[in-house]
Amino acid sequence: MKFLIVGDIIGKPGRKALNYALAGYRDMVDVVLVNVENAAGGFGMTEKVYQELLSMGVDVMTSGNHIWDKKEVYDFIDKVDNLLRPANYPDGVPGRGYGIFEKKGTKFGVINLMGRSLLDSNLDNPFLLFDRLYEELSRETSIILVDFHAETTSEKWAFGIYADGRASVVYGTHTHVPTADQIILKKGTAYVSDVGMSGCWYSAIGMKPKQAIDRFTRGIPQKYEVEEKEDLVFNAVIVDVEEKSGKAKDIQRVQHYISKEELLEV
Repeated sequence: MKFLIVGDIIGKPGRKALNYALAGYRDMVDVVLVNVENAAGGFGMTEKVYQELLSMGVDVMTSGNHIWDKKEVYDFIDKVDNLLRPANYPDGVPGRGYGIFEKKGTKFGVINLMGRSLLDSNLDNPFLLFDRLYEELSRETSIILVDFHAETTSEKWAFGIYADGRASVVYGTHTHVPTADQIILKKGTAYVSDVGMSGCWYSAIGMKPKQAIDRFTRGIPQKYEVEEKEDLVFNAVIVDVEEKSGKAKDIQRVQHYISKEELLEV
């Protein structure tokens, strides 16, 4: 079973890059997973954007700490099954953090976890929570994918090795910068520290550079805005998983730069 796993979608430019790229990949893969925590205006998620991504052919949407930035998400996240928030939020938080899905007659599990290093130490321990969720999901399927939304590469790598042989795929999100460390770990788990982002490439992780530069040079807090005037980049990985064993057979990194002229030709 082949999965196209797409990094953080940054606002409208990210959605344009996704839509453009999916035209070439939709028939090559079985399942499309996308991290959507920045998909609506660069911060959060709306029902309109959710429906737009569904219409593109996205099967499962994961997220992270920005999932709550658009308050309307509280009105619909409990009504949909394929929009996940990190599972290690406390009990009673809206939405759900994992699930079993089915495509072309094959079941697969997706777990959305958030790291705690330099993020939110008040969340449940993602390592120990994975143990419990793995026991539950593995009763129904051998294919389990984990979006590990975290700041530090060390925490991501540690989790990848911790889940090796149990998760089919562990892929990092959150930093928006793609890493070139994609690998099949010793016990059969496909791993990459960060899938990267889709949005304007000449930007500060998808945002207008001037605001980030002002913050770093002047020390004054800035309101970030999505960069929309530049050419686009699309970052993803394609992972091939053996259905019976749940072991990964291959992981390939995808990076496409898309000019504004190319978009006009679509």
